[in-house]
Amino acid sequence: MSAATEMAVLFPGMGPTRFADLGRFLVADPVARRLAESADTVLGYDLLDEFQRGEGDYSEAAQVAFLISSLALASWAERELGMSAGVCTGASFGGKVAVTYAGAIDIEDAVTMTAGIARCLTEYFASAHQDIVTHSFARTPPERLADILHQLGGWAEISCYVDHDLHMVSLPERDLEWFQQRIRSAGGLPLYTMRPPMHCSVFTGLRDLVADRVFGDLSFADPRLPIIADQDGAVVADADGVRRMLLDSFVAPVRWPDTVAALRREGAVTGFVCGPDALFGRVQVTSSSLQITQVTPRLAMQPRRARERRASQPAAAQVAAR
Repeated sequence: MSAATEMAVLFPGMGPTRFADLGRFLVADPVARRLAESADTVLGYDLLDEFQRGEGDYSEAAQVAFLISSLALASWAERELGMSAGVCTGASFGGKVAVTYAGAIDIEDAVTMTAGIARCLTEYFASAHQDIVTHSFARTPPERLADILHQLGGWAEISCYVDHDLHMVSLPERDLEWFQQRIRSAGGLPLYTMRPPMHCSVFTGLRDLVADRVFGDLSFADPRLPIIADQDGAVVADADGVRRMLLDSFVAPVRWPDTVAALRREGAVTGFVCGPDALFGRVQVTSSSLQITQVTPRLAMQPRRARERRASQPAAAQVAAR
């Protein structure tokens, strides 16, 4: 088995993203600057200026900035850490990054796609499903969650299986307080409520809008390395599969444990999580399955000597230094 086969690159889902988190890296890193310049041409405005001025954690500019920063961090990992991945995947938003990294779409079309989807999200949820939110929570095993959903009685869907006891559920906002109370009563920990919601079977209208408004003018190629779909762990190896995976992400839940298991079946031993990540690369199912390196803007901005010194420390000292 080659070293490349044993390496995987994982692109995280997008959390709340602010200029303070990415701005310095986007300005200082040469690949990030080049990608930002390409984005400026496609978007017709200065991405970094709009990102800095923008309102909301998931603005159009924030989404494009997350895309290009994740790609630039993967490039940095190749240059500085010797990453040479034989397989890739992306969780939720990270799927857009994965198909771009794998060469199924060029950067200009990736920016067009990301901005177009952001606009579709705004348009769709301005009039549809305004009552639905997606809530994340931890320390809740599947059997406890199943019981709580049964007690709820009304509509709800699991939008993301993150780990054995960490999930995201979409439900009407009117039921959110009751749901959080039941999670706490079961020993769980409510975390974050996302608006707009994602990954639900009822969002077929959003899938159709994106397919018509955004994907109608895009061309996909066969990826240069296998992509693992985050909905079911399937291996995506052709252009049709790429298109289907991206569109299915609107209506199918993320199943991250299945995704990680598929990476292992493909021979991955080490994983490079490229992008700002507070979740998918850090949960137990990921860290217990792969030797993980978190490739973040903070790491990339450290001087080489500081990185080498930290890498030479015992593991306990590294944890204490975080």
